[in-house]
Amino acid sequence: MINNEPLNFNHIREIGYLPEERGLYKKMKVGEHLLYLAQLKGLSKNEAMEQIKVWFRKFEIAGWWGKKVEDLSKGMQQKIQFIATVIHNPRLIILDEPFSGFDPINVNIIRDEILNLAKAGNTIIFSTHRMESVEELCDHIVLINKSEIILGGSKKSIKEDYKSNTFDVEHKNLIGEIADGFEVKGQEQLEDGFYKTSIKIVNGKSPNELLKSLIDKVEVHSFIEKIPSMNEIFISTVQGGNHE
Repeated sequence: MINNEPLNFNHIREIGYLPEERGLYKKMKVGEHLLYLAQLKGLSKNEAMEQIKVWFRKFEIAGWWGKKVEDLSKGMQQKIQFIATVIHNPRLIILDEPFSGFDPINVNIIRDEILNLAKAGNTIIFSTHRMESVEELCDHIVLINKSEIILGGSKKSIKEDYKSNTFDVEHKNLIGEIADGFEVKGQEQLEDGFYKTSIKIVNGKSPNELLKSLIDKVEVHSFIEKIPSMNEIFISTVQGGNHE
């Protein structure tokens, strides 16, 4: 269903799909190929030409028009395929590992364009195994393991659910005995007499109470709540761990 309608042929113009594997015709020239694909998605020749020029300027690839697809690197081909995916301004964009083959500079370029498309109101379904990309780009997530949905919801609410009420504290000198209501989960020595200690709040105590108890013992330099990363949440969920 799309917009409460059964999927039909007319919806093709509202969908952009970027597969992980390249789907380009290797013997075609880049400009002709994009012109062909844009017209398949419903653009007129003039509209397609205008959009190709826009994207060529964005990616600074004006010189690629006459190059054959087979002469491009994997990353360059991915750029062309990304343009082909969004050139008709689809309302629904499905991206399967869109950063495959890119160096860090081009990852940033494509990431920024994805964010711009989202800000413009397009719905983007983003399939990836890279949790750092999920962390940076996604608003809502669905984690799938062995074809089964194991976790879903807004990224913010899921992170809230998986918090363990633990704080990382950087301080000078050792804490010594911890006050009631708090539990040391780990400690490492840093340089110049500094330490990093992970402390969990229990028995309904507040972060202010923890900080107050520490100030009486040590010189506190940093006090940060430990928020689990999406990678940690994924591993914990797949392995059947708890939220700690």
